[in-house]
Amino acid sequence: MSSTTPIRKAVIPAAGLGTRFLPATKAMPKEMLPVVDEPAIQYVVAEASKAGLEDILMITGRNKRSLENHFDRVPDLEATLEAKGDTKKLEAVRRATELGDLHYIRQGEAKGLGHAVLCAKRHVGDEPFAVLLGDDLIDERDELLSTMIQTQQRLGGSVIAVMEVPEENISAYGVIDADGKDKETDAEGNPATVVPVLGMVEKPPVEEAPSNLAIIGRYVLHPAIFAELEQTAPGRGNEIQLTDALQEMAGKPAEEGGGVHAVIFRGRRYDTGDKLSYIKAVVTLAVDREDLGPDLRDWLKEFVAQI
Repeated sequence: MSSTTPIRKAVIPAAGLGTRFLPATKAMPKEMLPVVDEPAIQYVVAEASKAGLEDILMITGRNKRSLENHFDRVPDLEATLEAKGDTKKLEAVRRATELGDLHYIRQGEAKGLGHAVLCAKRHVGDEPFAVLLGDDLIDERDELLSTMIQTQQRLGGSVIAVMEVPEENISAYGVIDADGKDKETDAEGNPATVVPVLGMVEKPPVEEAPSNLAIIGRYVLHPAIFAELEQTAPGRGNEIQLTDALQEMAGKPAEEGGGVHAVIFRGRRYDTGDKLSYIKAVVTLAVDREDLGPDLRDWLKEFVAQI
């Protein structure tokens, strides 16, 4: 059952404490940690904007005011850069302020991702919307969010993004039970990107995982998810889990906003959720830069040869 309501809004939960990056995040939000020379959150907002979602709601918490400051205009700084003729930095500073119409709401207490999404109910209203998590950066050269939006408009219900992950990492993710019999195929007979979701489980032991398809931080949700979240009891970690609500939505009829499909992403994803993965993300993106890549690659070769 296709959706006739266009998707215009994105929700970015950004209320987490970032304890894995202490002491760096004692006074600075984890979302403001730089990935090369832009904060991680700017990559996420730019992704939403590129997909045509320029009405963006950020769910924040205590000590997150710098997020709002980053996306605001700074006339004095801009005037100083302009007077110096430093057009490159001026363009970089203005870029963040031109990505969309940003709004902010506070999540009063940390009750989980499901509760953070529920905080967006009044702003989103009765229309489908996207959710982007800041820990997952998707390479701007790869399509994901636009594909998910198109899938939701075509099939209705909700759409989640998944990736194939190694068995040893499966217990760190929510994992889906996909309907393998109903996979779409392309012209060569290969499995297509979209699969129906029968169910999902949050961070299962390896032996209990229904597949190797792990949920990553991109969702396009039917507004019926709000009513489901309102009656979702705290689950793993005593938090309201979005996965638990989507599990219920997967079994509901289409006329109630039910049904969940997964887009299998095989592109480049950078995990900034832990220290080692964050460092890898910074190096990987820097190597691809025209201004940094050549010198960095030469240095990396020399460095590795000395280890």
